[in-house]
Amino acid sequence: MRVVVQRVQHGKVIVEESTVAEIRHGVVILVGIGPEDGEPQAKYLAEKIANLRIFADDQGKTNLSLLDVGGEAIVVSQFTLYADTRKGRRPSFINAAPPELAEPLVKRFAEMLRYQGVQTQTGKFGANMMVEIHNDGPVTIIMERDL
Repeated sequence: MRVVVQRVQHGKVIVEESTVAEIRHGVVILVGIGPEDGEPQAKYLAEKIANLRIFADDQGKTNLSLLDVGGEAIVVSQFTLYADTRKGRRPSFINAAPPELAEPLVKRFAEMLRYQGVQTQTGKFGANMMVEIHNDGPVTIIMERDL
């Protein structure tokens, strides 16, 4: 399971000209699912992200977590995180999980973030989404979890 966590001042997901998710202060999480991924990877990453200290305290040091600042999250499925670009010019996505495995795990990951206490919204799986990310900092963290 691969995730890209971006600290944002504002995030929004639009599908077919309708807003399906919008937050102010928090993180936008792009999630890629591999074929061997399951609940253990999702649980680990949800807990890690909820407690990741990437927000500034009163002294301007990154000592506060998403939970500490009351931030929100948007989870966006992103199979392209498993792109293989080693050969040719067209990326291969054979290392990404098929939709029937990926969709329920992305939903479960969002549920696990909520369980951690993070207000969490999602994009629309499989849709062509316009994702607005007003990256704060910019702070972008790439995480991967294989068990």
